[in-house]
Amino acid sequence: MVKKWGYDVISASDGTQAWEVLSGPDAPRLAILDWMMPGLTGPEVCEKVRGQGGDSYIYILLLTGRTQKEDVIEGMTAGADDYVVKPFDQQELRVRLRAGRRIVELQDELLSAREELRQQATHDALTGLKNRARIREVLAERMDDARRTGAPVGVIMLDLDRFKSINDTYGHAVGDAVLITAASRIQNSLAATDVVGRDGGEEFLLVTSRPTENLAALAESVRQAVAAEPVVVGDVSLPITASLGYAQLCPRADADLLLRAADEALYRAKHNGRNRIEPGQVDGC
Repeated sequence: MVKKWGYDVISASDGTQAWEVLSGPDAPRLAILDWMMPGLTGPEVCEKVRGQGGDSYIYILLLTGRTQKEDVIEGMTAGADDYVVKPFDQQELRVRLRAGRRIVELQDELLSAREELRQQATHDALTGLKNRARIREVLAERMDDARRTGAPVGVIMLDLDRFKSINDTYGHAVGDAVLITAASRIQNSLAATDVVGRDGGEEFLLVTSRPTENLAALAESVRQAVAAEPVVVGDVSLPITASLGYAQLCPRADADLLLRAADEALYRAKHNGRNRIEPGQVDGC
């Protein structure tokens, strides 16, 4: 009957099997449970489902011959969302399932909206990279780990060369296209454990846990990736380059010292001709 209404159906022969299905990774979002079943009862399955938590809500409808108010209260307290008494009317069951489906769909919309808000709060709208606040949180988290475990932490500050002249000459739409392309090239040149964010304007911050001896090589590979080929926007072909400064954490350094060292190295790279990398020295190390 439920299949005829357009639902994909997974059948369980008892309460234990029902719980196995509902606790699986791709559990159904709607469940019709009989109250009395071998193994686990319907209310017992409800309690287990609600106890497992998670964002993916399962709407549960109890189907039973029990009609006392106390039974209804017991079933709803166990975690059921609705209650249909046997013998049931087919149209009533169909309508109640439809209501459950709407609730599940609404919950999915809320989760999607929450994820979108989280994305907006932590990512740069133009490039899709982490924003300034989030990349600096990542740095703080890596430094906390380093103090506990002794893991290395390095930062690379990157600034696109002569970016202002691109905006002034070709307009902000072309400038945005350059930023998007540069961000993509930077991201694609990193390993999974490296993290990059847009730190503001045409400046990017990379955080890595690679060993000290690999930091310069990473900075150079990123520089080469950015400058690999011109950015083409319509009829405009723009060669782009970047200057980079890098610095490694030492036991006495904090985030401000580390960032300052990388920033000073970046400006040395600018002063020394651009399109190059420069090491930074952390004060007190």
